[in-house]
Amino acid sequence: MGGFFGVVSKKECKYDLFFGTDYHSHLGTRRGGMAMFGSTGFDRAIHNIQNSPFRTKFERDVQEFDGKIGIGCISDYEPQPLLIQSHLGSFAITTVGKINNSDELISEAFSKGGTQFLEMSGSNVNPTELVASLINKRDSIPEGIEYAQSVIDGSMSILVMTDRGLYAARDLYGRTPIVIGGKEDGYCVSFESFAYINLGYSDKKELGPGEIVYITTDGIETIRKAGDTMKICTFLWIYYGYPTSSYEGINVETMRYECGRRLAQRDASGPDIVAGVPDSGTAHAIGYANESGIPFARPFIKYTPTWPRSFMPTDQSQRNLIARMKLVPVDPLIHGKSLLLIDDSIVRGTQLRETTELLYKSGAKEVHIRPACPPLLYGCRFLNFSRSNSEYDLITRRIIREREGENVSDEILSDYSDPDSANYNEMVDEIRKKLNFTSLKFHRLDDMVDSVGLDKEKLCTYCWDKKGDCRSCNGCPGGRKK
Repeated sequence: MGGFFGVVSKKECKYDLFFGTDYHSHLGTRRGGMAMFGSTGFDRAIHNIQNSPFRTKFERDVQEFDGKIGIGCISDYEPQPLLIQSHLGSFAITTVGKINNSDELISEAFSKGGTQFLEMSGSNVNPTELVASLINKRDSIPEGIEYAQSVIDGSMSILVMTDRGLYAARDLYGRTPIVIGGKEDGYCVSFESFAYINLGYSDKKELGPGEIVYITTDGIETIRKAGDTMKICTFLWIYYGYPTSSYEGINVETMRYECGRRLAQRDASGPDIVAGVPDSGTAHAIGYANESGIPFARPFIKYTPTWPRSFMPTDQSQRNLIARMKLVPVDPLIHGKSLLLIDDSIVRGTQLRETTELLYKSGAKEVHIRPACPPLLYGCRFLNFSRSNSEYDLITRRIIREREGENVSDEILSDYSDPDSANYNEMVDEIRKKLNFTSLKFHRLDDMVDSVGLDKEKLCTYCWDKKGDCRSCNGCPGGRKK
């Protein structure tokens, strides 16, 4: 997914930028970057953080930086922030989101001539540079941001730094968050609400869907008011978000407790212990244990000194290896026991199957699986959650293809998403058999939504029921082209 952080201050702010950006390391795994405007103008550093933490890679850079304004990011894919020189002047830019129509936008740019793209991510144009090129089609940065968001199919939150201030733009439907903190010396802009608390900032403002603000040391100016339509990503609470974060006033950790509690209310199983797959499954498991009265335990421990989240490498087989390597079993809590295990989700199923095999090899009698969300039926169109090249990477879609053939209608898929249908229950049982679980029960969509506490209309649930795609919606504040 990725995350960003920005600071504008009356004083030197490089350490606020350094630590604020570092607090987003759980959101991305490939690139980290910082840019500042200081005594020598714009300066930037970008490093690969796949095998070393952000702090280690940037300790030397932060010593050389100086300035009272800066932006930083953690990214899954492309190098950023980027430094741009155009008819709008010099600025730095970083983004979070996904562009589904990038080929169309690039072809349009080439057709008008005089356009080139210098930053490449793999064999593709860097999406952040594409956003910058769209901004440069207009006569000012605010107009350019509005234009870029209006033509992008997908989702795009944008943070732009000039030599005077920061422009922060939340994506049109608020799929990702942007919050502003303040203290006596200035302001910060952050994806994660907790990232600035230890730096002395307090909550000032949470941007609404599509809202754009301009921030200087003098204050916060609203450039575009928030829209009425919000589709914030539900996976922020289920998986991506750090436990101390809050989105739309709802804390991640407490939501996960509630999620586990509701899982327990619909379950009649009687395992010896309840456990969570570290890290995001742990809070769900605590909620389940508290509600059911079944003891919570940790039958395996994550080796945190060296292993980050398991989606870190781009190669699936390497991700599976790391997932296996980082979990160390505790045999006395496993041997002869019936275990109920809660994970945030089942995507491909490979890692959870290997985790289950690890438990059986350590002497587990039974392994019951309770994912904290419903079965995933669609790849994410907005935030690259599943990283799937094809929807058939999802174990659910592979099983449905085996049952229904290649061309499956939305009507049939809708039936597979209904927890009361025969197709749903037969699909779940096929997953159970393939992954060698004693039992498998997914969280219901209605219970998961109730666990968040927002109206379903405000949540993106696209990957479960294809609801949350606003391409036909007229509530967009930017009037995005249909």
